[in-house]
Amino acid sequence: MSKPIVAIVGRPNVGKSSLFNTLYGERISIVHDTPGVTRDRIYADAIWREKEFTMIDTGGIEPSTDDVILKGMRLQAEIAMESADVIVFMVDLKTGMTAADEEIAVMLRKAKHPIIVAVNKCDKVGEMPAEIYEFYNLGLGDVVPISAAHRLGIGDLLDAIFENFPEDMENEEADDKIRVALIGRPNAGKSSLTNKMTGDERSIVSDIAGTTRDAIDSEIENQYGKFTIVDTAGMRKKSKIEDVIEKYSMVRALSAIDHADVCVILIDASVGITEQDTRVAGLAHDSGKACIFAVNKWDLVDKETGTMEYMTKVLRDRFAFMDYAPVIFISAKTGQRVDKLFAKIVEVNEQAHRRLTTGVFNDMLNEAIAMVPTPQDKGKHLKIYYGTQVAVCPPTFALFVNDKELSHFSYERYLENQIRKNFGFEGTPIRFFLRNKNAKDEQ
Repeated sequence: MSKPIVAIVGRPNVGKSSLFNTLYGERISIVHDTPGVTRDRIYADAIWREKEFTMIDTGGIEPSTDDVILKGMRLQAEIAMESADVIVFMVDLKTGMTAADEEIAVMLRKAKHPIIVAVNKCDKVGEMPAEIYEFYNLGLGDVVPISAAHRLGIGDLLDAIFENFPEDMENEEADDKIRVALIGRPNAGKSSLTNKMTGDERSIVSDIAGTTRDAIDSEIENQYGKFTIVDTAGMRKKSKIEDVIEKYSMVRALSAIDHADVCVILIDASVGITEQDTRVAGLAHDSGKACIFAVNKWDLVDKETGTMEYMTKVLRDRFAFMDYAPVIFISAKTGQRVDKLFAKIVEVNEQAHRRLTTGVFNDMLNEAIAMVPTPQDKGKHLKIYYGTQVAVCPPTFALFVNDKELSHFSYERYLENQIRKNFGFEGTPIRFFLRNKNAKDEQ
């Protein structure tokens, strides 16, 4: 069975993300003193008393609001509460019990799961402050005083969480999932695609660019396998990121790429390919990630004979440095070809993990050299004695040569093309490094 799930809920700016980061041990959620910074659910695993569990950090709940973003945040929190085995309801000692706290408590009383009231910002060690007792009026049972910022009372809170775990839940290893990062510029449809892939409104979807500020993990399993889908904040040029919160989001998106197995690069077909699309794709390429171009909003494009072929050619011209990445035309809104996207994700992930034996690789290498001789400089030829694959993800090949200074990018590109022609490796970059055979100190 799956790990127990603990949802941290409460109104905006009571310290939910600070508690989440304290429990996990590193800065996963954006922490900022602006209410509403955490807009979507954030997932992370933690362990206490040898028991693993999954935490969900949610956006603040505004019980009564007409704001589209705040309504979405409330929906996210409600979904998190439905998914949870234990709910931690955070309140703020310094502001005291508010009308919003009381309204949230009414919502929580309808939940069928254990609820723990964590009174945050109890920053002094010793007896509980008198102000804490008013939170018993919420009617949710005992309260636990904590200070997320100063790490006070965290052990007591974790003990209370532990004691409320369902008895029949067992830890589960989840190392066989393909981690997929959905990346692209703002408003390309990443959150809509996440929702379509998961079959659940896990990300807030609106036509306001930049709605997703954090990277959201969604674990799913279907006929194609097991996946962790990461919906990332839309990436803009650094020079245009003036809001400190957006800067944090950019770091999270880059981190999501770094930890992904496969990057799905979304292109907005209704807008076309932009300079920012090229930059986003370059980040994934430079990180050595398996990549797929997903041309989204294809349902909005007026089509004639050859429209798809023309768009593919334009994309190949703009992303010549990533001609290994397959292109698929989808609609996150209608679900068009999303099933094929899953199949392609599995395929390119397998290609990125592919390993050639030294014998097979050198047979191909010798044939390639025979067809096109190695480059020369001032009458001296580059000699490639042999090669071997030294890594996967991305596939990386070491070539042992007489003088690596004689090599040229164009010849490495030729060898890459020969490798792809003979062995595939669709969807993944290929790396080379050259080593002088007689230079013991060179890497």
